Amino acid sequence: MMDAVIVNSIIDWSALSDVEQQAALARPQLNDSATLTAQVSAIISTVQQQGDAALCAYSQQFDGLTTNTLCISDNKKQQLLATLLPERKAAIELAYNNIRKFHAAQLPRDIEVETSQGVICQLKNRALNAVGLYIPGGSAPLPSTVLMLGVPAQLAGCKRVVLVTPPGKTQADAIAAEIIYAAELCGIKDIFTIGGAQAIAALAYGTATIPKVDKIFGPGNRYVTEAKRQVSLDSKGAAIDMPAGPSEVLVLADANANPAFVAADLLSQAEHGPDSQVLLVSNSQSLIAAVQAQVSRQLMALPRQAIAAQALKHSRYILTRDLAQAVSVINTYAPEHLIIQTDIDAELIEQFDSAASIFVGKWTPESAGDYASGTNHVLPTYGYSKTVSSLSLTDFYRRYTVQTLSETGMRNLGPSIVTLAKAEGLDAHANAVSIRLAALEKCKE
Repeated sequence: MMDAVIVNSIIDWSALSDVEQQAALARPQLNDSATLTAQVSAIISTVQQQGDAALCAYSQQFDGLTTNTLCISDNKKQQLLATLLPERKAAIELAYNNIRKFHAAQLPRDIEVETSQGVICQLKNRALNAVGLYIPGGSAPLPSTVLMLGVPAQLAGCKRVVLVTPPGKTQADAIAAEIIYAAELCGIKDIFTIGGAQAIAALAYGTATIPKVDKIFGPGNRYVTEAKRQVSLDSKGAAIDMPAGPSEVLVLADANANPAFVAADLLSQAEHGPDSQVLLVSNSQSLIAAVQAQVSRQLMALPRQAIAAQALKHSRYILTRDLAQAVSVINTYAPEHLIIQTDIDAELIEQFDSAASIFVGKWTPESAGDYASGTNHVLPTYGYSKTVSSLSLTDFYRRYTVQTLSETGMRNLGPSIVTLAKAEGLDAHANAVSIRLAALEKCKE
């Protein structure tokens, strides 16, 4: 069994059977799924029926707030902004500029092609009309997520951008000044103090105070994730950015990697939440042992030590025969974040086919992408990165096609359309073309 080949928590990949390898790469189970589904469904239904009254009741039930106006006044925003430390303001501005620069380069381009004489086909891009941005609060406010979602919405030119975030712990509108400032940079005016599944329901269906949106973006806890899933399945609800589960990081390191750096990268993800998962894959047993020692040492200094320690229960330290085998393990796992610290990073980079975001070299921690390098930190997790891409500017657009046939185009294309329609037994389709071909023949007489 797998336990028999683990020495000091190191998993010898080559000694595992196929079944044991699958177990070694298993994600933490999402517990009480049936109960969670029912709870979230009830919240969504209540918000649909009772609107703002339901949101205020949930604020009292879940947040302990007797009142929640749901809105933040301009005066309150200015009060909060006045408390913002200059160095934090400068850091937010730097991150905003880098994120904007990278996403501005992603502007989609309309195309027009004459597929045959007289037949013009176009692909057009238009910004989504109304988008909702969910910004987690909980144990840590995330102004970085405001930038990751707000910047592409701003660049796309979405007509309405609605931001929701959990209320403050003492009063509803006492949220982090950093969130307010990041929203200001992104031109977001509509900010509402509501979180959890009830916030997703409000965005999906609208209330008297919170407008309905077409698509919802942003990470959240399991209640938020489940609510997004449910509203996305309802035609009257809203689309969502991507499926997601708990956050995760996988580090690939060889014998020459810096153990302290690797340990710090593992812990930076572990502190996200108790259900986060961190993995180290290496072809060096001595490197793994050194990293384990560093993890124990660095963990003791973390303020969020208890959360990280819980996440470390899901950690994996995998020893591979060589780096080629390590790449195979990584492609099978499909990590949200992949950090590579080896002597042949450039050679390996093109071999990964399932990571959502890759961080190359010892000077590139995952924290860089989380905050200020310019890439987006809203990423698919739980193995979805095999088929789902990281968030980009194009997620804030819809694409549609336009086709135009001239008389020449109809003459050239029409007979083939009639043939294909009749082959499928769709006579009305064939007739829609035949009647036009007949009209063109009359014009020639």
